[in-house]
Amino acid sequence: MKPIYIFRHIDIEGPGMLGEHLALRQLPSRLIKIDEGEALPSDTRDMSGLILLGGPMSVNEPHEWIAQELELIREAAANRLPVLGHCLGGQLISKALGGTISANATKEIGWFEVACEAPSWCDRLPRHFSAFHWHGEIFTVPSGATSLFASDHCPQQGFAYDRMLALQFHLEITATMLPQWCQRYHEELATCAGLASVQTAEQMIAGLKQHLGAMRRHAGILYDHWLHQGELLQE
Repeated sequence: MKPIYIFRHIDIEGPGMLGEHLALRQLPSRLIKIDEGEALPSDTRDMSGLILLGGPMSVNEPHEWIAQELELIREAAANRLPVLGHCLGGQLISKALGGTISANATKEIGWFEVACEAPSWCDRLPRHFSAFHWHGEIFTVPSGATSLFASDHCPQQGFAYDRMLALQFHLEITATMLPQWCQRYHEELATCAGLASVQTAEQMIAGLKQHLGAMRRHAGILYDHWLHQGELLQE
């Protein structure tokens, strides 16, 4: 089986729980460290799937690697290659498929509930569940895609398009990653202090014990659904 390629955009936002799940399912993967200048593949021929991780940058910034990723996503869509994106990754999928990305009404940072809107994707999930968020922008659902999730602070939290799954929230975060994010992005937290949609670092780290176990189960369900949809995992 060809590896599932994983594009990392910043060192502290790695595959985390998603990488652990691929290993659990004994699926080969290859991590491309864009943050370290590693070259992107020229096409999708050597991959069985594609995963796009998060990052603090905007998909609307004029980075060469963003344009390259958008072309790879479009090629993947044409070839029905499975693609999964978290946060920035989800926004890249949206833009590649004709959606737009703009500033959300408010930043959403911390543990907040999402509502499941698509029974076909959510039959094994609770109607509402807590997920981790760290974003200030929002994507639109491209034409032909199915909206999956919403939250009180962000009306578009996920969509599916054929074998593609775009998520605004983070299911991949681990107990190791979260404190690193809080430390690296402490200035952003300081500028958002007092917003109802932004938790403090202390609140987010305290929420790990309460939410991480359930989120791991929910992540496994969604990741498996995507893997089955893309025929990367057999029953």
